[in-house]
Amino acid sequence: MSTARVLYWFRTDLRLHDSPALKAALDLKPEVLYPIWCWDSHYVYHARVGNNRWQFLLDCMEDVSRSITKLNGKSKLFVLREPAVTLLPRLFKAWKITHLVFEKDTDAYGRERDAQVIESAKQAGVKVMFESGRTLWDSDKVVKANGGKPTMSITQLQHAGAKVGGIAAPIETPESLPDPGDLALDFAQTQPDVSSDINAKYRNGEEGSYNSGVAGPNGDFAVPTLDELGMKPATTPHRGGESIILQKLEAILSDEEYTGTFEKPKTSPAAFEPQSTCLTSPYLHFGALSCRYFYHRVEQIAEKRRQTNKSVSVPPTSLTGQLLFRDMYFAAQAALGWSFGQTYNNSHCRFVPWHLPSKIDLKTKLITGGYEVNDVQKEMEFQRWATGKTGFPWIDAIMRQLNIEGWIHHLARHAVACFLTRGGCYISWERGAEVFEELLIDHEAACNIGNWQWLSCTAFYSQFYRCYSPVAFGKKWDDNGNLIRKFVPELKNFPKKYIYEPHKAPIQDQKKAGVLITGDGEETERDGMSVYPKPMFDFPTQREVCIQGIKQAYRVGLHGNDAKVLDGTWKQLFDDNGEGPTEGEQGGPGGMLSFEDAEGKEDGHHAPLTPRRSSKEEKSKYVPRPTTTTIHKRDRSQGTLDGAFTKKAKK
Repeated sequence: MSTARVLYWFRTDLRLHDSPALKAALDLKPEVLYPIWCWDSHYVYHARVGNNRWQFLLDCMEDVSRSITKLNGKSKLFVLREPAVTLLPRLFKAWKITHLVFEKDTDAYGRERDAQVIESAKQAGVKVMFESGRTLWDSDKVVKANGGKPTMSITQLQHAGAKVGGIAAPIETPESLPDPGDLALDFAQTQPDVSSDINAKYRNGEEGSYNSGVAGPNGDFAVPTLDELGMKPATTPHRGGESIILQKLEAILSDEEYTGTFEKPKTSPAAFEPQSTCLTSPYLHFGALSCRYFYHRVEQIAEKRRQTNKSVSVPPTSLTGQLLFRDMYFAAQAALGWSFGQTYNNSHCRFVPWHLPSKIDLKTKLITGGYEVNDVQKEMEFQRWATGKTGFPWIDAIMRQLNIEGWIHHLARHAVACFLTRGGCYISWERGAEVFEELLIDHEAACNIGNWQWLSCTAFYSQFYRCYSPVAFGKKWDDNGNLIRKFVPELKNFPKKYIYEPHKAPIQDQKKAGVLITGDGEETERDGMSVYPKPMFDFPTQREVCIQGIKQAYRVGLHGNDAKVLDGTWKQLFDDNGEGPTEGEQGGPGGMLSFEDAEGKEDGHHAPLTPRRSSKEEKSKYVPRPTTTTIHKRDRSQGTLDGAFTKKAKK
């Protein structure tokens, strides 16, 4: 009889179907198996996570816990309220653990966390086993097959994947699970340092998920609630869980015509209730859906259609092509590590002197999570973009949908990302990536970063002259403006003729629709009528400014790791009147105005709580979106690790 006592550590694999790591754990034929989740304060306090994504995660945790209990009435997902780096070394001893098993992570934060856990397991004499399961191929093997370089195209991924081997067939769902062992804990809880809380804006109460000990308020290792997190109720209509997505997937795949001929660029970004795509991305992120299972199910349908000479879509626009894109980004992240999530010191990201550049820690060569306000007007444009008050109804509808539902169509993401960066505001893609990180329920660091680099034409894609019009692009998909009427309700009664450009409507039409088009978004009501802002700039003019700016950056040809980007002499290569902070000969690191605000220059002091502002900005009446401009250390999935593992004992 096996004497293996196994901790199975769930992370981004909240499923029982097609789980290579779970199979590895069960193949040990363990005497006991503890399915655990370590409640990591890194995500609670230091990663940008809005209430909608928290709710989706909690849904997935509850769902897999119920599925575990169905296989073994004595078991469940045991949630331990302490980060793994401090908890597991003591848990190994308390529960007499012989093996720790988990699914491999490619996220930069996850890798460093896991390295610490593996070292503590080694010291405790616990054998560690991990398996790749988040991607179609093992990302590290793909990087090795690609010559140690990041995969920057689907073709590179496919060539490297072919060298690695075929995409493994899905693993059967287990029919039973071993009993857990004794759940007694002989140690006190170690609480995290909560000196900063980047998610405070989403709380309407005190965060208390660590207040009741490792086993929770009832001592039953229950999944925490939004209420315990002090979070406001979620507003997303999308619910998480393996059982939910598997049921949805059957409905999707039952339509063989849709599945076999799916081409993502031909799906509508304006569709809602239901959306025009499968909406599998949040389930893939949390591991409630296996990407390999999804891939092979779609391939079976495609092959069946090929055999009967029916049309079949092909990568990269097909359903399987979307999974290849995901693998491409994961392998790029695996190769570049921390630098993948920023321009500075990134060998594969083009340098562009964007407005609102990230602040840099010169000692670590990582961005801090803060940014430099080099232009008051651009700061206002950024805040208006993030809150859906730009005066361009198509952009505002998408951003409001994102804020409410936590999900938007991929072409909608393209439109607002292009608008913020190279096709409108000329603001750093890193600012947009941070907002998406905060709001998306399907936020995946690798994919979010990769897509923002793609849409800003700083990596993966270079056709910068192809911009999305905030008017024509929306009309192409939704001539009546239904998405606008849904998410910008002040315009719901506006004439179709003006729905995309309401500032052009005669005043009598505005009054008839019950809304005045005026101001900059601060005012919401006047004389009993709703107020919607005027456009914050003339788009054709601003688009040309952006194109010329990007054209110059391409001509200069710097990347994030070039010496001139690192030492601030990049300004010498740009015209003084170029777009962005280009005036003068000497700048700061990575697009900053100077080295004065760069961290680590002298004593490594922490970033200020708010970005420095000019006297002109201090006089502005504009009230910014609070937590976007608040400066925090970027202790998150793809950022710096300063203080991420610093803990203090509970008194």
